[in-house]
Amino acid sequence: MALTTQKELDLRQIHDTEFPLPDEIQGTLAVTSLSRIYNWSRRSSMWPLLFGLACCAIEMIGMASSRFDFSRFGMEVMRASPRQSDLIIVSGTVTKKMVVPIVRIYNQMPEPKYILAMGACASGGGPFKEGYNVVSGIDKYLPVDVYVPGCPPTPQSLLYGLIALQKKIDGQSIANADDVPWYGAGPSEPTPIPILGPDIIDPRQMDIIRRQAEYAAQGKPYGVRELPPPMEIKKKVSAKAAALAAATVAAAPEPLDENRLKRRMEALERRRAFATKNPEV
Repeated sequence: MALTTQKELDLRQIHDTEFPLPDEIQGTLAVTSLSRIYNWSRRSSMWPLLFGLACCAIEMIGMASSRFDFSRFGMEVMRASPRQSDLIIVSGTVTKKMVVPIVRIYNQMPEPKYILAMGACASGGGPFKEGYNVVSGIDKYLPVDVYVPGCPPTPQSLLYGLIALQKKIDGQSIANADDVPWYGAGPSEPTPIPILGPDIIDPRQMDIIRRQAEYAAQGKPYGVRELPPPMEIKKKVSAKAAALAAATVAAAPEPLDENRLKRRMEALERRRAFATKNPEV
């Protein structure tokens, strides 16, 4: 399809290079596809959710300042409502108490929606991974599209993660149902909200938890990983290696007889006695 517009919009961003155009009309005419226009409009108007958890949120705020200015990518409209947001940036440590509202907020976001895990804590637990109250990564409960490493990552790193998300959107196609599942038949299933009790419980693992509880009531071992039986590895030994091993065994020194062992022990006793009488030597 061909589009014409005013000079304020440079259409070279959505032009398909498969169809070359003269240089004098490249900024006013574009030959492209419907998927390219669809992805270009979404990647250029990605509205993040105004949501922060810990110290990574300070770096996210710094990214929105004039020095880095992520409005260049069309993302400056940070919405306070999940129903008007396209992207949720999980910026900080995810505790077991906080993962419940995070999943609930994610379910309230309209499709298409994306998740960016910012920092080591959101990606895998960070320095608090072994803590009793910390989730070892938000990807245990929600599908993450882009990971931004760091503790905390700098605004430049977060900008790079947003650019990586834009590249991912550019690679999607309307013709592929796997790329745009939100256009499938029927509404999409919401992510099950974790249950917070003595510990966090994922409803998707209720069958495993129920089975382990039955084993515990019956006195059977549960939660134990069964190791496979050891494998017997038979090595093929060449004739040359067998002959070398036999020669080595044949050349082994004979065990000491009683007389040689007795003389060695007497020499050790004389050496100890001399060292006791002459400590300065």
